[in-house]
Amino acid sequence: MTMTLAGRRLAALTTAALLMAGTASAETVVVGYQQIVGPFVAAIADGRLDEAAKKAGVTIDWRQFSSGGDISTALASGNVPLGVIGSTGTAASATRGVDLQLFWILDNIGKSEALVVRNGSGIEKPQDLVGKKVGVPFVSTSHFHLLVGMDKVWNIKPTDVQILNMKPPQIVAAWQRGDIDAAYVWPPALSQLLADGKIISDSEQIGAASVPTFDGLVVDKAFAEKNPEFMNEFTKALAQSYADYNANKAAWTADSEPVKGIARMIGGEGKDIVEALNMLSFPNAAEQASDTWLGGGATRALTDSAAFLVEQKQIDKALPDYAPYVNASFAEAAAKAEQASN
Repeated sequence: MTMTLAGRRLAALTTAALLMAGTASAETVVVGYQQIVGPFVAAIADGRLDEAAKKAGVTIDWRQFSSGGDISTALASGNVPLGVIGSTGTAASATRGVDLQLFWILDNIGKSEALVVRNGSGIEKPQDLVGKKVGVPFVSTSHFHLLVGMDKVWNIKPTDVQILNMKPPQIVAAWQRGDIDAAYVWPPALSQLLADGKIISDSEQIGAASVPTFDGLVVDKAFAEKNPEFMNEFTKALAQSYADYNANKAAWTADSEPVKGIARMIGGEGKDIVEALNMLSFPNAAEQASDTWLGGGATRALTDSAAFLVEQKQIDKALPDYAPYVNASFAEAAAKAEQASN
């Protein structure tokens, strides 16, 4: 039996549709990460997050970015549906119209972000920053706490300090050239600067006097709604990696496999990574879902961060409510799964 031209076209379209349907389960998703330490990066290195994604028919394309601002831009463009952004960057991104949801707290920053000054710079206390050059990644949690420290704690006008927008690798290079006197940054860059510098304040001190900061995983809202199986599998694997770390912290030594894995992903020395891990705290799945974090605390932190960003003219105006930009459901499901398995 012969087929008409229209029939052949219909058959070709049907075949193409079937082929597309057959490849839908092998979707590739780009996930952006930064040079931070913790169970999340160890779980990238050991492959458990890749295995979790495969259960949902997804392949992850891991991409390292230099800053949360870069990830926010990629998220807004639709190129990266999931990535690492600090609390300040999350507040700024949401305010500027990026339809994201914070679904996991990667770490409570505490002492791991700090104001470090060069030996011989003449800076002994924060007030000595006046007239000096300070490198910091703009719209990061470090930038936020530097400004908060100046405004709320040290009584310094930011305009009296030369604050330079630099990504962590640029900060290290500028420090080595002698172009900057101080920096507010996180490991591994912070660890490198301490070879020729000292800490005079940190985010634990400034957070206690103002608003604590954290690193988080955010996801494009539409992507999360369309891919609940991936989101649940990914978050369950993430929760397990956090449980493993919190139960075995002492085993994460410089020559342990998890620490070696982090070093492979972001660079740095094992001993510096262990030092950085000890500066952070990593909430488990139940803590993630609680009022301390995704159940309420994160929304309050975003609200306070946005208010300060408006005050500092980093954003025009804050949103009336940041609750829609926090989603505790995946952490809640992971906590229930963890409880059921114990």
